[in-house]
Amino acid sequence: MTKPSFDVIAIGNAIVDVMAPCADADIARLGLAKGGMTLIDEQRAHELYAAMGPAQEISGGSAANTLAGLAALGVRCGFIGQIADDQLGEVFAHDIRAAGIAFATPARSGQPATARCLIFVTADGQRTMNTFLGASQFLPPAALDEGAIADAAVLYLEGYLWDPEEPRQAMRRAIGAARQAGRKVAFTLSDGFVIARHGDDFRAMVAAGEIDILFANEHELAAVTGIADFHEGITALGGAVPTVVVTRSEKGAYAISGGVHAEVPAEPIARVVDTTGAGDLFAAGFLAGFTRDRPLDECLRMGAICAAEVISHYGARPEADLAALVAERLG
Repeated sequence: MTKPSFDVIAIGNAIVDVMAPCADADIARLGLAKGGMTLIDEQRAHELYAAMGPAQEISGGSAANTLAGLAALGVRCGFIGQIADDQLGEVFAHDIRAAGIAFATPARSGQPATARCLIFVTADGQRTMNTFLGASQFLPPAALDEGAIADAAVLYLEGYLWDPEEPRQAMRRAIGAARQAGRKVAFTLSDGFVIARHGDDFRAMVAAGEIDILFANEHELAAVTGIADFHEGITALGGAVPTVVVTRSEKGAYAISGGVHAEVPAEPIARVVDTTGAGDLFAAGFLAGFTRDRPLDECLRMGAICAAEVISHYGARPEADLAALVAERLG
């Protein structure tokens, strides 16, 4: 097998995050589900944007956030995701390329507009996400660069994007291209609502041996396995997937890979400012270690360090020098 040109190539939602602090009373007044993620239409997106205080626009999307962390750690990355030919599409494309991530998916003309996620952040660091998926849910299989997918050591897939039909078919094709090339497929379950709608798909993919690395939090683990006990659930899934990685918020993270178990505590942090992107940056740290053949516990520790950095400030992209931070913390 030839040496891949990319360490990780990801397929995910191309979203611009619009973030603003708010009070709990604002969450109630606007009828939002605090701490959750709600899909909204374009009209609701305009209503919520009008109700926001001063906001920051930061390119986001779960898989794209993970790639931003990976690129900051020196990992060679590429992204596949659909934007529209509009101002926010230009913002997204500029930001991801400026981070050193290859991005060549052609912009889509016409409606709908580029996706955006309106994020209300309360004083306790909880983020309430309201996502208009827009153009991102119209990624066609024809937009895939199968040569680039075959030329990446790991194909990383965002569970959120499994929901709409067109990108789901694109991701199925991408899995086929990666597996035919002998590459590894990583999948993040993303959210409980995705499992509620598509859990049978995910369980079938696991049974067929199509997933090499599976990322979940402990609630998603219980949902996909149907097992309430954490250790029983991860052990059961670890018998079917070569590498299973589960985050547990303040309790740290646990993984099973090739029969090896590892667990790390959460990294200490002075104050949680915004939990947006914690799981995404954890995946970045873990995959950075994984693609460099680091020991399993070290991969987990790298994930925990990256997650701690991103929850210390607003936004789902790293602000500190992650490579220096990981080197310092790992000694």
